[in-house]
Amino acid sequence: MNSDNLGGVIVTGAARGIGRAIAGELSSTGYGVVIADLDEKAGSEAVAEIDKAGGKALFHKVDVSDRASLAAAVKACEAAFGFIHAIVNNAGFNRPQHFLETTEENWDRIMTINGLGVLIGMQEAAKAMIAAGHKGKIVNTASIASRGGDAEWVPYCASKAAVVSMTQAGAKALAQHGINVNAFAPGVVQTDLWTQLDKDLMEMGISSVPGEAMDNFSKSIPLGRTSTPQDVVGTVAFLISPASDYMTGQCLMIDGGMIMQ
Repeated sequence: MNSDNLGGVIVTGAARGIGRAIAGELSSTGYGVVIADLDEKAGSEAVAEIDKAGGKALFHKVDVSDRASLAAAVKACEAAFGFIHAIVNNAGFNRPQHFLETTEENWDRIMTINGLGVLIGMQEAAKAMIAAGHKGKIVNTASIASRGGDAEWVPYCASKAAVVSMTQAGAKALAQHGINVNAFAPGVVQTDLWTQLDKDLMEMGISSVPGEAMDNFSKSIPLGRTSTPQDVVGTVAFLISPASDYMTGQCLMIDGGMIMQ
């Protein structure tokens, strides 16, 4: 293993939004990046963007709820970049519904992607790190929704609380192998996901005009604004770097002060 080689990092849900910003940041600091996503077009565009900036990246089509799919991404990472240094389990999904109207189908889909998908990602990455004898990093995307229930976001809140619990469980299970497991919890982030949520909330009658929901959330942010994907990338870079070697089982809030702990 070349000591100058930082290895590869798999970022799930990296074709757009927070994942894409994370992938760009990590590639700029010398890591090879696997853009793991279902969207081939957007994923390929992300790879081209990184290549143009002088980074190293490849796209791998991944369904995070399918173990074989994620295992294949791990092998692709090892083949391209020598070894897997880290995985950022970032892929996620949300569809708001009123509490009494929340369906089993919605629950199952959200929990499968946001919960099971993170567990599989943690397991497959850890197995490869252990086999290679590499003391790697696992980073999971939680949310401010993990810290409190919301009547219109029941499955999502539950899934993100599960991410925090799995982060703690993984930290305990993998410490003996020198693998650090941490999470970060964004607040209200301006991404395509939020654009769709804004439409969903209007259809539910929670808001009446585009942008109203985000404006309402912004009022409770001490720093006075919603965030962008770029606001979280520094924290993720820290969590996969040697600077966080004595930190595990933690969830860092990146929410402008919405929740203080």
